[in-house]
Parts: sequence; structure tokens; C-alpha cells
Amino acid sequence: MENIGSSFEKLVNIMDELREKCPWDKKQTIHTLRSMTIEETYELADAIIEEDWQNIKEELGDLLLHLVFYARIGKEQSKFKLKEVIETLCDKLIVRHPHIYGDVKVKDEEDVKRNWEAIKISEGKKSVMDGVPVSLPAVVKAIRIQEKAKQVGFEWHNKEDVWKKVEEEITELKEVIVQENKKKIEEEFGDVLFSLINYARFLHIDAEAALEKVNKKFISRFVKMEEAAAEKSQNLADMTLEEMDILWNRIKKQNHTS
Repeated sequence: MENIGSSFEKLVNIMDELREKCPWDKKQTIHTLRSMTIEETYELADAIIEEDWQNIKEELGDLLLHLVFYARIGKEQSKFKLKEVIETLCDKLIVRHPHIYGDVKVKDEEDVKRNWEAIKISEGKKSVMDGVPVSLPAVVKAIRIQEKAKQVGFEWHNKEDVWKKVEEEITELKEVIVQENKKKIEEEFGDVLFSLINYARFLHIDAEAALEKVNKKFISRFVKMEEAAAEKSQNLADMTLEEMDILWNRIKKQNHTS
């Protein structure tokens, strides 16, 4: 087993020194760190999408620093110590993996997930939906909600039925669009998105990652379109939609053949 004890201890010691000696580090609270932690998490997510392993390593380090930082503040506030954080996690992992540390038998990963949710309920959770962070991005939250519902059997049997639901929701959206009821349109549009995210799960696709890849692709093509226009001493704002569409399709074709 890789010996990381000394490296982790070195990190904790550095954190202690920074907290005691650095003016910036001394001023931080759990509240000032919160937004920075979220930013670091998104930077890690970007690196993962790009499969940039060097960046993944660096972003994991940044996140690890934040975890140690929170633990240091927790110790100062006499709330908990870093050792307690680690021991609590170890205890939780052992309890929630009875197929490894107990005599429970499982067939596959779905059994593991069901057991995990059942154990959380037995620990005092009032609902399988407990634990879904309120501030999660909507797409990620929808995925987590659907995955949790699945663990108690509230799930479609096949992707064909899920697609029928998508079509049903699209039909309902079209109906309220005709009625020009903005509140209903928003509601039905949300239903379409939710059902499409559900369909993505049945296709074994991460809807959040898929959308982000499309975002990146669109930005890349749009920037190239701006550059192509500039080469002709043109500005996109001064071009017609038809002219921009010609540029877009040319760049899209180049991307497909490159």
C-alpha cells in the first residue's frame, strides 16, 4: 500500500502554519471559503471532461487543501478535529458496505445502491430524497433525484417507455404554447427537460457532461466563426443570419473532416 501518511501530515502542518502566519489565511471562514470550494469543484469537473490528468491531479490537490482548511477551522471552533472527520468517514463506509465488511450478498451495483439508500433510511433519514443538496445545478439535481427514486423501484422498465414519456411531455408543451400561458409553458418545458434527462440515464449518458460538451463545442465553433468573419474584415453583428449560417456550416463541416 502506498505510504501517504507523511505527505498528509506535511500538508496539515503547512495548513497550520498558513492559518497562524498568513494574513489572508487567517481571515478565512467557512463562509468565505464556500464559494471558492464550489469554484474549485467546477475546475475539477472541467478537467475531468477534458480528461486532463495533470489538471485533475492539481485540482484534486486544491480541493484537498480546502478540506483540510475546513477541518482546521472546525478545530478552532471546538466543533471537530480532522481525525474525527476521517474516522467518521471510515465508519460510514464500513457500515454502508455490508457486502464487503459484513455478510450481506449482492448481485451487482444496483443492489449496492439499494442497500446504501436503505441503510441511510435506517440511520434516521426521513426520505430517500434527503441528501440531495438544494444548491446543486438543476441538471445534476435532476439526475440525483431520479437515481434516488430508482433505488426504491420508482423507475421505468425500459428506454422505449421513457421515450414515450418524452414525446408525451413535448405534446403537452406544444398544447400550452398555443394557449400562451407562460406559467404553464415553463412548467411543461421543465417536464420535457426532466424526462430527457431521465432518458439520458437509460442511454447510460451523463446529461450534465453531454450538455457541457455541446456548450464547449458551440463556443469553439462560434469563436472560429468570428475569426472567419474578421479575416474578411466583417463583424458578425453586421452580417445577416443567412451569411452567418453559411460560415457556421462551413466550420461545422471542417470539424467533421478534421
